[in-house]
Parts: sequence; structure tokens; C-alpha cells
Amino acid sequence: MKKLFILMVSVGLVFTSCVSKQKYAELEAKQKETQDLLNTATVKLNACEADKAAANARIASLQERIEDLRKTNTDLIESSKELTILTKQGATNLEKSLESLKEKDLKINRLQDALNKKDSVTLALVTSLKKEVGLNDEDIEINVEKGVVFISLSDKVLFRSGSYNLSTRANEILGKVATVINSKPDFEALVEGHTDNVPYKKGVLLDNWDLSAKRSTAVVRKLMELGANPSQLIAAGRSEFVPLVPNDTAENKSTNRRTKIFILPKIDQFYEMIENELEVLSNEGGGEGTGEGDGDGN
Repeated sequence: MKKLFILMVSVGLVFTSCVSKQKYAELEAKQKETQDLLNTATVKLNACEADKAAANARIASLQERIEDLRKTNTDLIESSKELTILTKQGATNLEKSLESLKEKDLKINRLQDALNKKDSVTLALVTSLKKEVGLNDEDIEINVEKGVVFISLSDKVLFRSGSYNLSTRANEILGKVATVINSKPDFEALVEGHTDNVPYKKGVLLDNWDLSAKRSTAVVRKLMELGANPSQLIAAGRSEFVPLVPNDTAENKSTNRRTKIFILPKIDQFYEMIENELEVLSNEGGGEGTGEGDGDGN
């Protein structure tokens, strides 16, 4: 009977331990999910704050310009009243100037909307990449640099040291990148290879320029093999000349050996629209100075 009692107590302890481990695993998974959400929210918050600051600066600048122009027109009206030479035609011209200012405000707002749309697309792209590629690897970074989304991959992820042959793991990571590229037909992917400052002299390669270029073209070929549209891909080598940190320790050299994949909107289309709007503004502004400009402007 004593042995049976001991056995029952032992079984109870085992079941209690299992339940505790299960609860711990559930809590740990929930904590990780919460942390991922927090990381994503932090990125969105930082992007929104930067967008807000830039937008406020642009709005302040535009408002200052508008106030200056309005003050000039007000001064002209006051001067005309004082000299009693304000004619009906002069008043009409001033009214046209004010109407023109309103039209310019509308066009500036359109440009602002275009910039905001670009910023929104950038934020959505970062979120998409982080969801597709994942955030659980310290050797993979997804971020925004000067308004451009990029993925930075440590050489440990893609290559063996001193080699431009891709690792087995590269298939998994680059497959996810290829999926994102294919989902964004209006974007391009610039693959940029970087090395440390240790001189490279192996085989047919002459130096780190050759090595960085070979690594970027190896990634481009793999992306094509995994289904990415080659017309969206660009290969570039930067050698050792854009280090993130000084090449003074083994750890820093490892940090500098990386491959960056920039996901770029086809910027020529975006700036073509802006240039067209600015050209219209310029043409209309040129006509106001002479009191003419009622024609087509062509």
C-alpha cells in the first residue's frame, strides 16, 4: 500500500510538471508574439513621426511663402489706395493673382499627396517584408534608409568566408525576397555587395571590387532562379568603401561583410509626375509677372 501511494504521488507530480511546462510555453509564445507586434508598431511609429516632422516643415515653408505673397499684395493695395490710382483693371489683376495663389496651393497639395502616398507605400512595404522574411534572425535587418526600404543580410547568411558561392540557407531567404519582388511589379530590387578591408586575391578575382560584384550577381541570379522578374533586378558591388563600422576587429569586419537589397519604387515615374507639375507652376508663374498669361501656356 505504501508503494502504491508513493507511485500515485509521483504520477501527480509528473502531470503537474507537464501542465506547468505547457503553460510556460504558451506564455513564452504569447510574449514573443507581443514583442513582434511591439517591434512592428515601433517601426510604424518612427516612420509616422518622421513623416509628420517632414510634412510640418514643408507646410510651414509653404505657409510662409503664401503669407509673403499675400502681404505683398496687401501692401500694393494699400499703396494704391493711398495714391488714389487704383484702377478697376489693377484690382482685377490683383484678384487674378489671388486666384492664381489658390490654384498653386491646390497644385502644391497634390504634390504633398503624392509624397504622402510614397511614404505610405514605403511603410506598407516594410511591414510586408518583415511579415514575409521574418524578424527572428540577428543577421537579417529590414529597415528604411533615406526613404528607401532595404534588407541587409550578413555574409554568414548567404556566403562562406571569402566565397561568392551561395549557401544552402540562401535559397530559403532569397525565395521569400523573390516573392515580395514579384508582388511589387512597379518596384526594382538593387542588390549591393559589401566586403571588409582584407585584401582578396583568389582565383580569377583581382580584389574586393570583384568579390563584392560577384556576390551581388550571384544573389541576382538566385533571385531569377527563384522566379523574380530579371527586368526588376540590379546588381552592384561597393567593395570595402562603405563600411558600417571601422574594420579594426573581427566582429566589425563581419558586420561590414554584408549584402543589401534595396526595394526601390520606379522613381523616374514618380519624379516625372512632380516635374510636370512644377513645369505647369513655372509656366503659370511666368505669365503673372507681365499681367498676361491668359492663353494656353503652350
